[in-house]
Amino acid sequence: MSEARVAKTAVVEEVRERFSDSDSLVLTEYRNLDVPAMASLREALREVGGDYKVYKNTLVRFAIEDLDLEIDDLLSGPTAIAFVGKKPDGSEGDPVSVAKALKDFAKNNEALVIKGGVLENRRLTVDEINQLAEIAPRDVLLSQLAGLLVAPMQQLAGLLNALPQKFAYAIQGLIDKSGGSVEEEVSSEVDDASDEETEEEVSSEVDDASDEETEEKEA
Repeated sequence: MSEARVAKTAVVEEVRERFSDSDSLVLTEYRNLDVPAMASLREALREVGGDYKVYKNTLVRFAIEDLDLEIDDLLSGPTAIAFVGKKPDGSEGDPVSVAKALKDFAKNNEALVIKGGVLENRRLTVDEINQLAEIAPRDVLLSQLAGLLVAPMQQLAGLLNALPQKFAYAIQGLIDKSGGSVEEEVSSEVDDASDEETEEEVSSEVDDASDEETEEKEA
């Protein structure tokens, strides 16, 4: 096997692997995009977890023929593919950030043309990619979701902290509403209990004295 054929086979395997591993990708035409602009675009995509690759259309067609992707019509002219990969910090990139980076770059560089894409094996039109670019990035959405989850917990914590104080206010309100009758009833019950104990003590002393007198007479 010639070196050229070996090289082509390696590229086909690489393309097949990239298409299989990436849930999202965008195909672009980069005609007349100069080297500095290409380097700038690649850096912008790298920062958000995108990887911008240029392959021959014939090799891409051959690599994806078993992947059931209907993008044959997009593989014409000078084509580069933006795959979603990992950010420089090792975290996962997301389709929204990659689409946004491409859209923002294309605004100032007419040489870059977005042709279409794929999201989870579904074909995306240019309009759908532009709409995808308007969604908040994954990190922002997660932050907003965390805020929505934390807020009710903070409200619940505040409510629980306020319960003892509100309970005390409720008890005091009952006392004030009854005009002190609650306090008087409690005081009356305490006095009654005290009187009963006193009567029992006196009765016991009388019984003891009577028993002593009886014993003296018998003696």
